Amino acid sequence: MKYWKTEKAVCYSGYREGQSPLTGVCPSYSEVEEDLRILVADGFKYIRMYEPNAHARTALRVIKDNSLPLRVMLGIDPKREFNNIGCPWVKETLNAARLQKNAAYNDRAVKKLITLANEYPDIVMCVSVGNENRPGWGADLVTEDRLIEFARALKAGCKQPVTYNEGTHEWLSLEKLVNEIDIISIHSYPLWNGISVDKALEANQHDYRLISERYPEKDVIFTECGWATKTNGKSMDPAQATRKAQAEYLSALWEWAGSEDIEVFVFEAFDEPWKGSDDPDEPEKHWGLYSVDRSRK
Repeated sequence: MKYWKTEKAVCYSGYREGQSPLTGVCPSYSEVEEDLRILVADGFKYIRMYEPNAHARTALRVIKDNSLPLRVMLGIDPKREFNNIGCPWVKETLNAARLQKNAAYNDRAVKKLITLANEYPDIVMCVSVGNENRPGWGADLVTEDRLIEFARALKAGCKQPVTYNEGTHEWLSLEKLVNEIDIISIHSYPLWNGISVDKALEANQHDYRLISERYPEKDVIFTECGWATKTNGKSMDPAQATRKAQAEYLSALWEWAGSEDIEVFVFEAFDEPWKGSDDPDEPEKHWGLYSVDRSRK
């Protein structure tokens, strides 16, 4: 079952220089309006945002106030509820009290998401119980049972279809969660896996077939596919992380997805300087279709 018409879609996080969700410094109303008008002008109809925070509330207000032709997939971004000793970049072990505090935060986030979904029922198109909270390498992990709790709370509290956003292969072991949600949202990143641009679309196609054949009763969409335009060479080939490669990849991806009527939220709208390390060539900072100055790549 498809829940909406397939349209051009993108992940949106509008944090600019000096702004970050970690510090709580969010883009202003005027900055968000500038961003969303850029996306509308380039034909985007759907955006995906990651948590029901002040930034998301501003985006929803901008869309409503200005009657912008945009709809929003909005999720929660759970904090970890248990320690993952296998995470390569997080060394801090949280005590039981901190983990319990995180769990309470997650429950509050679900309630905030329900509030926004009900406040903007014609704009919020879908709600999500989390984002990459199950991979073995992850930092902010929660159990499948907790994701199911979130899904049931969302279904009870609002009318939008419910999804979960996760890497392709993690979905193979999430059968219980699949039974509780409406849409399977997969992330597929050929570049992170060392796949060259000429083979990238084949990797996305393989991921889609893998999950859609495993769960044929569910609508399967992509909620993160993208291509970085710069790297320091530590995690991907600099010869592949270019603007030319991004353009080639997205052109092929959009053509295929359109021909198959598959929804794709491209990652991501704008470069985000707050992400990753202090290295300006850190690839986490350079996935945008637009640079941080809002110029189109």
